[in-house]
Formats: sequence, C-alpha cells, structure tokens
Amino acid sequence: MADGTLAADGEFAVIDRLVSGRRQPPSVVVGPGDDAAVLTGTGATAVSTDMLVEGRHFRLDWSTPYDIGRKAIAQNASDIEAMGGRATAFVVGYGAPGDTETAQAVALSDGLWDEATRVGAGIVGGDMVAAPQWVVSVTVLGDLDGRPPVLRGGARPGDVVAVVGELGRSAAGYALWHNDIEGFEALRRRHLVPAPPYGQGAAAARAGATAMTDVSDGLLADLGHIAAASGVHVDLAVALLHDDLDALGPAAHAAGVDPRHWVLGGGEDHALVATFPDEPPPGWRAIGRVRRPAAGFGAGAVTVDGAAWTGSAGWQSY
Repeated sequence: MADGTLAADGEFAVIDRLVSGRRQPPSVVVGPGDDAAVLTGTGATAVSTDMLVEGRHFRLDWSTPYDIGRKAIAQNASDIEAMGGRATAFVVGYGAPGDTETAQAVALSDGLWDEATRVGAGIVGGDMVAAPQWVVSVTVLGDLDGRPPVLRGGARPGDVVAVVGELGRSAAGYALWHNDIEGFEALRRRHLVPAPPYGQGAAAARAGATAMTDVSDGLLADLGHIAAASGVHVDLAVALLHDDLDALGPAAHAAGVDPRHWVLGGGEDHALVATFPDEPPPGWRAIGRVRRPAAGFGAGAVTVDGAAWTGSAGWQSY
C-alpha cells in the first residue's frame, strides 16, 4: 500500500499494515483481528492504563512518532514492574487527524512494537479514531508469576528506601529542550524515551519488597503515595543521591537550576523505588529510611535530610 493519509487509506487498511508481520510472544493465543485477544498466564493478571496527549505529554516537533511509541509502552510497562510483575501484552488506542500521513502511524507502531519486544510482550489489539490531535492510550496486562502484588501500603518503620534506575534525567532533558540549550544529547533523548529498569520489579518482589512504585510523577510525589498508603514517614538522604546529582551537574549549571529539583521533583524517569526490610537486591541503591510518624512529620510525610522540601514535589495532571 502506498503511503497516503489515515483518512485516504482507511482505518482497516491502516490497521492491517500496522499489525502485519508482527511476532507475538507465546502467551498470546489470539492476537489482533478478532473481537478480543486471548492470553494465557501463570497466575493473577495486573492491568494498568495510561494516555499520552499531544501538547501535554509529547511534542511532535521534539519527538518522532517512533519515540512516542516507545515512550507510551515504557511508561505502561513500568506500572506492571512496580507491582512486581512483568508486562505480557498491550492494547493501544490511537487518535489523530485524518490528514496525518500513514507513514507516521507506521512509525508510531514500530516504536510501540520495539519497546514491547524489549519486555517480551506483544501488542494484541487496539483501535483508531479521528481526533483533533494525537492521543495514544495504552492498556497493559501483566503477569505476577504466582506472587502476590507489591502494593504501596506495606512499608514499615525501619525499612530501607531504595531505588533502581536513574533519576532526574527526563526533567533535565525537558529543561534543555524547553530552553533551547544545545548539547547534552543523552539527557535530551531521555526526555523523549525513558529507560525503565525492566526486570527489577520482579527482582524486588523476590527480595521481599514491602512497598513499591515507579517514579512517574517525581520521587517525592511518588514516595508520598507510599508514605500515605502505609501510614509512615519517609526520610531521604541527599548524600545517597550523589550519583544522580553528579551526573546532572553540568546540565544543571547550563540551565541555571539546582539539580536536586530534577532528582527530587522530576518525573517520567520510570525508575522504581521500593522499601525493603533488609538490604536491597543487587542493582538497587539505598536512599533513605522509613520512619514512624511523629510530631511535625505525620503519616504521609516525605522529608529530605530530616526537613520538609520546599521545591516542587512532582508532576500534576491538572
């Protein structure tokens, strides 16, 4: 089929092109083409959904369609990782203006499939619709491999707070893009396509993590969800975040920003942060402790070096 536009080529012809030649993992019994997909698994299924809206979550003058596809899958797979599971399948809804080039939809699909393949999953279905701007909605299904889910509400006083993955990179990249600061290509790229630590959610679950979440809105904001759900106070130590702060130092200097704001309040890195009763598993690094609520810092509080943080805690959807 020659490249045209979504409206000219038609929904079903475009869908046929998007799914043709894709290889599904063994867990997919029925893939795209029927009324629903059929999957097999070893136990409970975890489900999550997320949306990316043009102008709010990505810009087509910064990101290629391929980048957007990878980002959409990565941020959803990360939610399953945060439950201690592994993503097995994705369902994708795509809205775009009718004059969108079909080649752009194909590039988006390539990015979706590339990232899904990295986690051993497939895209098993979805839908397309005309919309005034690009919208990519992804639902992810995940397998807990017979383990109970790791929830946000299990942190206990005395637990170690630990993280795996890099912090502050996406926020740094956004600042560089937004302020037209050249260079620092790795950071600029990280804002467009996150790099979740795939496989580490299951590793944390096997190591006895008591609570876990991914860093999607910001380290302080997401730890606040754990602290509130668990009825505890979390205290972080800046000295234990030196690897991230040092890595961001030159870009922060160029942007005139304290790198702590990116590390503590920057979202969309999709690192994992969890609490452990003992030492965290290999690859994880301790960054703080879970405390009992006390006067001044009650349940749900997250402090930095024993004091309240006065900067932004993270992203707000509205």
